[in-house]
Amino acid sequence: MLLTGAEIVVRCLQEEGVEHVFGYPGGAVLFIYDEISKQDKVKHILTRHEQGALHAADGYARSTNKVGVALVTSGPGVTNAVTGIATAYTDSIPLVVITGQVPTHAIGEDAFQECDTVGITRPCVKHNFLVRDAKDIAATIKKAFYIASTGRPGPVVVDIPKDVTANKAEFEYPDKVVMRSYNPVVKGHAGQIKKALQLLAAAKRPVIYTGGGVILGDAAVELTQLVKTLGFPCTNTLMGLGGYPATDKQFLGMLGMHGTYEANLAMQNCDVLFAIGARFDDRVIGNPKHFFDPKRTIIHVDVDPASISKRVRVDVPIVGNVRDVLKEFNKQLEGGKFNKDAAAVKEWWAQIEEWRSRDCLKYDRASPIIKPQYVVQKLYEITKGEAIVTSDVGQHQMWAAQFYKFVKPRRWINSGGLGTMGFGMPAAIGAQLANPKATVACVTGEASIQMCIQELSTAKQYRLPIKVVNLNNRYMGMVRQWQEFFHGNRYAESYMDALPDFVKLAESYGHVGMRIDKPADVEPALKEAFARKKDLVFMDFITDQTENVYPMVPGGKGLSEMILV
Repeated sequence: MLLTGAEIVVRCLQEEGVEHVFGYPGGAVLFIYDEISKQDKVKHILTRHEQGALHAADGYARSTNKVGVALVTSGPGVTNAVTGIATAYTDSIPLVVITGQVPTHAIGEDAFQECDTVGITRPCVKHNFLVRDAKDIAATIKKAFYIASTGRPGPVVVDIPKDVTANKAEFEYPDKVVMRSYNPVVKGHAGQIKKALQLLAAAKRPVIYTGGGVILGDAAVELTQLVKTLGFPCTNTLMGLGGYPATDKQFLGMLGMHGTYEANLAMQNCDVLFAIGARFDDRVIGNPKHFFDPKRTIIHVDVDPASISKRVRVDVPIVGNVRDVLKEFNKQLEGGKFNKDAAAVKEWWAQIEEWRSRDCLKYDRASPIIKPQYVVQKLYEITKGEAIVTSDVGQHQMWAAQFYKFVKPRRWINSGGLGTMGFGMPAAIGAQLANPKATVACVTGEASIQMCIQELSTAKQYRLPIKVVNLNNRYMGMVRQWQEFFHGNRYAESYMDALPDFVKLAESYGHVGMRIDKPADVEPALKEAFARKKDLVFMDFITDQTENVYPMVPGGKGLSEMILV
């Protein structure tokens, strides 16, 4: 069967069961767009910017465990998409990004809208391809989906010149992929698991520390079973929230730079640390030099061997899919041979409860000005903790992580590793399209939302009833906080003194806008907004400009060196 390259691309997407492609057309991909328009299995979602397309595909992937797909043109289409590609790469999100390229004969000649896509994206993709022949498209796209979704997930770019999409070739989609150079380890080493269990049994001050790998590996059920069986305290990173129920008494809260007092001190003072799908990054453990005083024994489970002993020395490495490894741990524990040091662990819990009694997340609930924490708490109560919450990056992101109690995975969608402002709104679009019956809320700030605010137009076109919670303090909040703490209160370029009227702006896009400036109006506004099932509602909450995120571990300091007030 002879098909054009463009027809082959669309047939490949159909074979992979792709439901939505997020993108923006341009000359180099017009043949592909023409073929998309001739069928109805794969629906194209037109965003208003290529960065928005990537973030929407990213939000789609994070909320479903499916591969997100984006389609952009050559040149500026690709360069606009790079921020979204890097965002997905840093957080290990599976994406396949199909990019247009100038015709093969023009490559390297500075043709109109030409850029070196492979070279530009190489540092921020799991892999990339340049397809020079239509006969190679099917096998390449099959490899792209396989690479993106297996092992440690990540974005894969497939760059296709325009003439290749017009040329014809025989189409046959491969049933499977065999790559000699790429064979991710799935099962954990039995001897290492046995050794880990022996260390956990002898532990006097154990902590289970989990990250985004638990979410990506669909291992929340297995993790919860393990934690309950062991009876040990558990903490999540920002990316791991929802991997263990936040309402459970064994949960210490998030750890790290803006983690809870009890989580950080437990992490710093444990004697055996069981790390699962986490990477010991700087925002979690601070300075590694401080982290190893006192010393502890570390067990580390991760699908990516390069992540083990990368920042800290690990005593018991276990490479494998988190879910498969935890299943084996639970199987061993079911044998009834695990006998922990119950007396020591009880004493450890008493110490943790003493730290917990500090109530490190308290704030002024009697304030006449809206406190951002209060808005997030009310958001949690009104949605009963069942919403999919996306966020942008900044103070609002941290308050959402601290005060919205995520009890299930894939309900907390944010840019953790790259910290990309502008992520929240397009990610909410992807999550809402992937989960049409779900309640989706975007928690953002007045600086972040303006990065990709044009995607309000996309939400209108596809009738997406997202609820936008804008915590508006008229500052780049996190920048202002750092300037207050570390730069002598010199608020250089952090004050947003030319803000739009967000209510009118939302209305101009055809949405519902609300301005809320009194604490008494917070709950009624949220209830009214969520009662409007078919409308996107933009809620502009005028919050306290002076409020900071606490606790805070300053950069370069240790976990025990928190600023609490």
